[in-house]
Amino acid sequence: MAQPNTVAVVDYGMGNLRSVSQAVQHVAQGSGVEVIVTSRAEDVMNAARVVLPGQGAIADCMRELAGSGMLEAVLHAAAHKPLFGVCVGMQMLLTHSQEGQPGDGGAGTPGLNLIPGEVLKFDLAGRTQPDGSRFKVPQMGWNQVYQAAADGAAPHPVWEGVPDGAYFYFVHSFYAKPSDARHIAGFADYGARFTAALARDNIFATQFHPEKSADHGLALYRNFLHWNP
Repeated sequence: MAQPNTVAVVDYGMGNLRSVSQAVQHVAQGSGVEVIVTSRAEDVMNAARVVLPGQGAIADCMRELAGSGMLEAVLHAAAHKPLFGVCVGMQMLLTHSQEGQPGDGGAGTPGLNLIPGEVLKFDLAGRTQPDGSRFKVPQMGWNQVYQAAADGAAPHPVWEGVPDGAYFYFVHSFYAKPSDARHIAGFADYGARFTAALARDNIFATQFHPEKSADHGLALYRNFLHWNP
């Protein structure tokens, strides 16, 4: 039975579930929204909104998502209800990632193909930052995110109340490159401009970790609870 006031945080064996769920639960207090962490496909199918976290290697995340029995439920959510992808949970939404497993011959990893595009590895060898220090991969730490909108439209509703250029916390060696720039909802700079947030229809996703990004990150989760695409 559908649960109109439930947000399901998908537990498929990968992802920073504790901190993500605690952040979403925090912003849901007093709103009448119930937040559940679940490994049951039925719960994801019935929830009104879904959060898809991800952490580690994308090949492991894709394998565990399929093996957990949650893949169909996540695809159903992506087609029918607000879905928030976080970190590798964002990268999984694209068509393909350069990141693979040792011995795969560089074939990389197929994604869910919900947003056409590639996930690429930072290529910053020998590059130096303005202060003279070398760029490190993974990017780990705070970086400014600038809100993007196609054709002069307003920024995405999930950005409401968040200043343009606010700082968010990143940990990643790979970044998304969508095929259609209209799906870019935010960007940051690390050696070059890269996509920090994606949006398409009822999907919003961030490369950074809102749950580790203090008040601005909590604002995104709060806005997601009330977003009606």
